[in-house]
Amino acid sequence: MFKFITLSTFLVGSLSHEVFDRDGVRRTCGVRDLTPEEFEAAEIQRESILKNIELSEMANGGTINVYVHVITNSTGGGNLPDKQINDQIAVLNAAYKTGGWNFVLKSKDVTANDSWYTMQPGTPAEKNAKETLRKGKAADLNLYSANIGGGLLGWATFPKDYSKSPKMDGVVILYSSFPGGSATNYDEGDTGTHEVGHWMGLYHTFQGGCREVGGGDGVSDTPAEKEANYGCPPDSTNTCNDNQGNDPVHNFMDYVYDRCMYEFTKGQFARAQSEWSAYRAGK
Repeated sequence: MFKFITLSTFLVGSLSHEVFDRDGVRRTCGVRDLTPEEFEAAEIQRESILKNIELSEMANGGTINVYVHVITNSTGGGNLPDKQINDQIAVLNAAYKTGGWNFVLKSKDVTANDSWYTMQPGTPAEKNAKETLRKGKAADLNLYSANIGGGLLGWATFPKDYSKSPKMDGVVILYSSFPGGSATNYDEGDTGTHEVGHWMGLYHTFQGGCREVGGGDGVSDTPAEKEANYGCPPDSTNTCNDNQGNDPVHNFMDYVYDRCMYEFTKGQFARAQSEWSAYRAGK
């Protein structure tokens, strides 16, 4: 179900997760996993909207414009060269192309602001940065890079949150997690892939633990996980010890190292298309 995100008050959902990578580095995910009640309410809400959308109008991939906002400190720390930004767009396209999605860099801006540079989710700094910098509409991805605090790699907002807080919509990631960055084990750009997954409506693969029915990530082809996986676990990992299948340890929505995550499932792409159709298409 998902890797690494913090959605402050704009995420609906559940428990925070703290893990220690096998190299001893602690990572914290600020996203709350949804309770079964919250999950069910969100599913009902989306399905109610989709009933009023013609099948021919349902999303089947498409082009997503990307506005990149590079936030640095007053001395220029955290700045990103164009190559790293272009490489991040290429990483997104490689991950999402099977689902029919294409990301196009629309613009890049650089802002020096010491407060925004170390922002955390739900803080005045995040609110001020996004209200100042955000561009486009619901279907446009705003990607913010900064030296974010709290031990986080990133966070994002869900599609259904756009209507009530459009200025807060987007993805925030640690600048050093861009391709070629200095975030050990998280330097290939897949923090961006993971967080964009949230932005497109995907949950963590471990949401709901072993309770795949009545919770979980709402995707039938990602077997349940008792808890997040990290590092590079073996393919045979099965934390629920059941016949649903081994944990999806290579899925972009788990917490493994960048080099070990490389897939979305057909079910995840189908869910993303439904979320897009309900909350982002034409808005």
